[in-house]
Amino acid sequence: MAEALFESVRSQIAQNLSATLDALAGGQTDWVALAGHVLSQLLISVIYLGILLLVYGILISLIRLVVGSRRSSKPWFGQLRTGIRYLFGLGGLLVIMAQFEASPELLKGMARAGLMALGFFVGWLAIGRLLRETMNRYRLEPSIRQLVENLFSVLTVTFAAVTVLSQFGFDVVSIVAGLGIVGIAVGFAAQSTLSNFIAGITLLIERPFRIGDWVTINGQDGKVVKIALRTTWLRTRDNIFTMIPNDNVASSEIINYSAEGATRLNIPVGIAYKESARAARDVIMPVLLAHSEVLQGPGMEPRVVVKTLGNSSVDLEVKIWITPDNLEVQPRIMADVLEKIKEALDEADIEIPFPHLQLFIDDAKGLAPLVQPFYPRSTEQGKGLSAPGDNHE
Repeated sequence: MAEALFESVRSQIAQNLSATLDALAGGQTDWVALAGHVLSQLLISVIYLGILLLVYGILISLIRLVVGSRRSSKPWFGQLRTGIRYLFGLGGLLVIMAQFEASPELLKGMARAGLMALGFFVGWLAIGRLLRETMNRYRLEPSIRQLVENLFSVLTVTFAAVTVLSQFGFDVVSIVAGLGIVGIAVGFAAQSTLSNFIAGITLLIERPFRIGDWVTINGQDGKVVKIALRTTWLRTRDNIFTMIPNDNVASSEIINYSAEGATRLNIPVGIAYKESARAARDVIMPVLLAHSEVLQGPGMEPRVVVKTLGNSSVDLEVKIWITPDNLEVQPRIMADVLEKIKEALDEADIEIPFPHLQLFIDDAKGLAPLVQPFYPRSTEQGKGLSAPGDNHE
């Protein structure tokens, strides 16, 4: 019973499959003969592929023997081997397609397209190496190098794709026109992104700052850690990363503290009017000369100058220079120098003033009972009340 049911199901499946294949083939087909033909072509293709692999192995061994083991480890040998593999792979593909009765036009088109693709690959390697050597010679920024390499790769792939498609009868003009229409639509939909992209290219060309520079952009201080095509990355002294759109960067005021090398810091210091500015300078200068992070080269000597005559103090300004590497710790250097200046002035008994407020009360007899216990002589003489008030900061 079970055997009869299984045989019925098998015969029904075979009949349905045969009918389906006949319908796809457009009529009655001898599937046994077809299967034999396919197997024979596959066997012949395998033989051809084996012959190609043997020839490839012999050729690579001969080349390695000629150039030597040391040169065969160079990158150019690997690229040469890749090109030879590509040629043998293309030949194997053409052999297999020829075994399955591909049209001569298709085979010629594939051969031309394959050789053109190889030519583009060789040109990409050669011109790309020349571009890298040129950029290294002129010491271009890493961001500009990456931009040039990416644009060159995109252009090469685009031209290669257009050339390969043209070998198979595609209307390249229509494809390019369609891509242009799509590009216009995408441009309108992504105006902000394209604006940032163009601004990024402008920044990479004009180079108002470089990676590693300390800058102020839109009031934000930080170290430039990355210049991308859409954003510029800053890292603040608090180790906080900020990404600013390149469109905003290109249209804002940029202050670069690292562009010209050493940076000068101006530290305000006030002394009392009774003190001598020269004496204060003599006290402060040894502090500056002894500090390890204050530059003392030609044209960068530390100085102490009188800035202004303030309301309650003689305002001095301490001018020191620091290296670009110390810009990251600039606040710490300023605080350290200011603290040592304060200690030196205290040791020299040079007063650092603070704002005073003095109150004069004239002919205020009604306040005499309150003030008399503290200023008896003033109230007895009847000259009014004159009381210096508490100092207020």
